[in-house]
Amino acid sequence: MDKDSRTPWQQIDYTTLFILFLLFCISIISIYSVQPNLPVHLRVFNFAAKQVVFYIIGLGAIILAMIIDFDRFKQITWYLYGFGIFLLIALRFAPASIAPYSFGAKRAFDFPIIGNFMPSEFMKIFLIITLSTIIAYHNEKYFEKSIREDFILLGKIALTSLFPILLIFRQPDLGTSLVLVSIVGSLVIVSGIRWRIILGIIATGLLGIFALVQTYLRFPDFFVKVFLGGNDFQIQRIYGWLEPYENVGGIGYQLVKSMTAIGSGQLSGKGLNENTVYLPEAHTDFIFAVIGEQFGFIGTSIVVSIFFMLIYRIIHTAIESNDPFGTYLCVGIVGMFTFQIFQNIGMTIGLLPVTGIPLPFISYGGSSLLTSMLTIGIVLNVASRTRKYMFD
Repeated sequence: MDKDSRTPWQQIDYTTLFILFLLFCISIISIYSVQPNLPVHLRVFNFAAKQVVFYIIGLGAIILAMIIDFDRFKQITWYLYGFGIFLLIALRFAPASIAPYSFGAKRAFDFPIIGNFMPSEFMKIFLIITLSTIIAYHNEKYFEKSIREDFILLGKIALTSLFPILLIFRQPDLGTSLVLVSIVGSLVIVSGIRWRIILGIIATGLLGIFALVQTYLRFPDFFVKVFLGGNDFQIQRIYGWLEPYENVGGIGYQLVKSMTAIGSGQLSGKGLNENTVYLPEAHTDFIFAVIGEQFGFIGTSIVVSIFFMLIYRIIHTAIESNDPFGTYLCVGIVGMFTFQIFQNIGMTIGLLPVTGIPLPFISYGGSSLLTSMLTIGIVLNVASRTRKYMFD
């Protein structure tokens, strides 16, 4: 017997929205406080005000994502996937006038009015929806699966994921391609594939990484030409991470400054607007260092705790969902956010290499924020259409 007859709009998860509001406040305060310390050519822009505009647009994206039942996403899955692939291919062959190179990589379209548009950001959502659809349909068709069916599902997932990952990796954009890998990994774990197969995949992946490292060490020129398209910027980033102080005049400069800023904040920070450590363009990927300098260990701990609560709410929605497709959507989003948060914070403190991944909801950026808001809209959609029954 159904005891919950409320409409989806009456079942909105206000806890998740409140967490989103807290992240909005942190983002605006952090970006506003760091603006006076940005390079001279960037001080003419009011990034805090633009971030507010992005959030307003993102709120519209949340509403848009909630208008239709999430189950109907299955009907447009391959249109979204095809559109995402089209954008990635178009970006690769687009002239420099609309897709300029930045630090040796071509990752975004640059339109006069719209600004930067990164197809890889939206490919994250399209891949989550596509893989969730594949897994849901497969498990409906093969209720009792053998090893053969597990390998069939694994093949479907691999074929669907490999092309966009390779296209993004060749931009080159190692960070975003790793985000897609984390999405794939999280969905494989909950797909019902046997654990011995998953463990075999992990072992094969580790062997593959070892083989790539050995290839670079023995044949560096061949590795850079074949795997990185002749651009060794990603390799230089590895050296900047392993030996930041030896490369402080070049690729290690940003990391050294980030660790100095976070360390100087100590327990409680220097206070709002106290940015004594210069960080170029700190309003984007290194916004966590700004928070660490101004609000110290206490401030950064609060930020991490808020992210933890957000991840917990999405996992809760995944567990509570009556529809496996809704569960898969939420799990893919958890995989995406968890990796991005861990990677961004890890790179600012020297725990992980610098990959250029923004901190979700806090770093300045339209494409990244819009993607994050759309995924929250999907989670709210799943939560609002989850029915509770008396004997559950």
